Amino acid sequence: MIDIKRLREDFDGTAAALGRRGVERASLEKARDLDAKRRELTTETENLKARRNAVSKEIGKIAKEGGDTAAAKEEMRKVGDRIAEIDRELSGVESELRNTLLSIPNIPAAEIPTGLDSSANMTVRTWGEWKDPPFKILDHIAIGEKLGIFDFPRGVKLTGTGFPVILGQGAKLQRALIQYMLDLHCREQGYTEMMPPFTVNTASMTGTGQLPKFAEDLYHCEIDDFWLIPTAEVPVTNYYRDDILSAKDLPVKLTAYTPCFRREAGSAGKMTRGMLRVHQFDKVEMVNFVHPDTSFAQLETLVKEAGAVLEGLGLHYRTLLLCSGDMGFSAAKCYDLELWAPGEKQWLEVSSCSCFTDYQARRLNCRFRDADGKTKLVHTLNGSGVALPRLMVALLEQCQNEDGSVTIPEVLRPYMGGTERLEPVR
Repeated sequence: MIDIKRLREDFDGTAAALGRRGVERASLEKARDLDAKRRELTTETENLKARRNAVSKEIGKIAKEGGDTAAAKEEMRKVGDRIAEIDRELSGVESELRNTLLSIPNIPAAEIPTGLDSSANMTVRTWGEWKDPPFKILDHIAIGEKLGIFDFPRGVKLTGTGFPVILGQGAKLQRALIQYMLDLHCREQGYTEMMPPFTVNTASMTGTGQLPKFAEDLYHCEIDDFWLIPTAEVPVTNYYRDDILSAKDLPVKLTAYTPCFRREAGSAGKMTRGMLRVHQFDKVEMVNFVHPDTSFAQLETLVKEAGAVLEGLGLHYRTLLLCSGDMGFSAAKCYDLELWAPGEKQWLEVSSCSCFTDYQARRLNCRFRDADGKTKLVHTLNGSGVALPRLMVALLEQCQNEDGSVTIPEVLRPYMGGTERLEPVR
């Protein structure tokens, strides 16, 4: 969450910055006023406790001299009652303040474009080029049917819409992509691989910002109060919750493959065909814990690391700098990587790379100890490296051949036993 000191010391500037994200001034005023009330109550109770200590000494002195202590004791009773009353009120104010702060997104970086939706995003680079071949390109559903690699109806029978079954050479291709990405991140980019739990507790979901804002988009097991993870970002980032890292160990770079689960309530009708929007999908995630002085420079590196996945596959993609209103809730700056899907005739997001500054770390209480011995909040970053469904869509469409086969990118062939093509089965 944001630093309450920002609201105390520069309310108008903070309100203006968050106004770029559509945050209403009223919610910030509420947080500011609750903070002022908390400090007022804290000062009052501290003064009363100091008075109680002083009068207690006076009572002892009066009693020792044989004087009447009744008036002093009555004063102490009233002071004690007021302290108890303040403690109850203070608890409520602190709870309301925390809930209010949890509902406020991160402050956007000054250099990102201002806008409330994707129309204000900026294309900052493209890689490769695409020329339509002399034959009609099939979309991923049609080419997948020829290859026999998707079964959407049986996925609906097993679970429901948005839970596809991937078969045969398609399943092998998906597994190859995961292995390729993990090896690239670990062997060439300095990451340590993790295999985290696929369910987490409420504290973990709150730590990375999914709760309370996005509860309706998540799968929740109420009996155990466990949540199915929407991304490996949640367990991997929470790995260091309430920890103190050493400055000499920064940056810490972790990567993990996990399935991901997202209800995405209200998304019906929004690009739901085939593999374009599903409720369970595979993804490889990269998470960085870095020194505050290097976080935005590290974001540029993270974007290159995600891009290296797509460049290794030889796929045409572009990188967008997101505007203030299109970023994730916890992000201060975010880039999206989008693959061209010629069968769909649209760009498909396959990776978001974000710098969260100290927003997540404040929720997580994740710190580092600097050379001077002082503890400070780390900065966190994460990026998809990358999400599989739309990567599969773009690969099938960009790499297909006129006979209905699909050429396997060369870097994947060692993971597929040397297979060079996916061949039609029907």
